[in-house]
Amino acid sequence: MTLSLAGRTAVPVRQPVPVRVGGFGGVAGLVEHLRSEGVGLLVDATHPYAATISAHAAEAAAIAGVALLALRRPAWRRVERDDWMEVPDGTAAVAALGKASRRVFLALGRQEVAGFVAAPQHDYLIRSVDPIEPKLGVPRAAYLLGRGPFDVAEERAMLETHRIERIVCKNSGGAATYGKIAAARELGIRVVMLARPVLPEVPSVGSVAEACAWIGHWAARRGV
Repeated sequence: MTLSLAGRTAVPVRQPVPVRVGGFGGVAGLVEHLRSEGVGLLVDATHPYAATISAHAAEAAAIAGVALLALRRPAWRRVERDDWMEVPDGTAAVAALGKASRRVFLALGRQEVAGFVAAPQHDYLIRSVDPIEPKLGVPRAAYLLGRGPFDVAEERAMLETHRIERIVCKNSGGAATYGKIAAARELGIRVVMLARPVLPEVPSVGSVAEACAWIGHWAARRGV
């Protein structure tokens, strides 16, 4: 078993299996890797917003004749008192903040944050695993470094301390980063939520436990 990381995090969490870091060079490179390594099963466990990686995995697996399983965390569901505004992309998220100055918490990746230079009137609080470099080109921005999980109490304290009026985030699913959603609900803060991208239709499961069970059945059928 080999775990492949895209390499976007400078210091990834240590793993108890062999790890490779970096891309494959598109579909052709991934096909070559699958064939040269004799891979029988490819598990796409990337972030639910990494649509290009998932598309490449599906295409490469089909070309190489390799079984494919996608591990996709179920999206968060709106519950009573949630104030969500779903938008299709980062550009729409910038527009959704409006023209009036607000205190905004950006819980996005480094690539998505850059687009908010188009709305310099806001006060931004930006949290990321790695430092944002270069800094966002706006007059007022503060930065936090952090890696989940984040519990509701600490998220609420952070939002209150910085007097946050809007949150912009992705619907990542799972428990690790849900704390900000629950805290926003308690505080009555609107959440601008980037919609999930359309992903390839492939065999998929929603949890690690389900993935392990699926892999076990697959291995048993092959006599592995």
